[in-house]
Amino acid sequence: MLPYTPVVRAGPWLIVSGQVGARDGTIVPGGIRPQTEQALANLAALLAGKGASLADVAKTTVFMTDIANFGDINEVYASAFGDHLPARSAVAVAALPLGASVEVEAWAYCPGPEPG
Repeated sequence: MLPYTPVVRAGPWLIVSGQVGARDGTIVPGGIRPQTEQALANLAALLAGKGASLADVAKTTVFMTDIANFGDINEVYASAFGDHLPARSAVAVAALPLGASVEVEAWAYCPGPEPG
């Protein structure tokens, strides 16, 4: 077990740890676009488990190992979020877990009670 929790409630906020483009513990093949799609799908699944969605996200941070990938990441990100535009920071880093090329963390405002 890793020494962190993937999603934590802090009052009306859900704080989601950085999600990489991994499925079943392995980075998805095909490059930056599939990795970004999977990272956002992982983020959405964690939010859904707490009764929230990407529409509740107020802030994201996107980490990438190559700033040249920002355009592709941005296109996938825009497709996932649609007209909802959370505040965002984008940062180039030297390396990410599992050899990922992109990681996305988020804060979502979700004042309702936690499900179940």
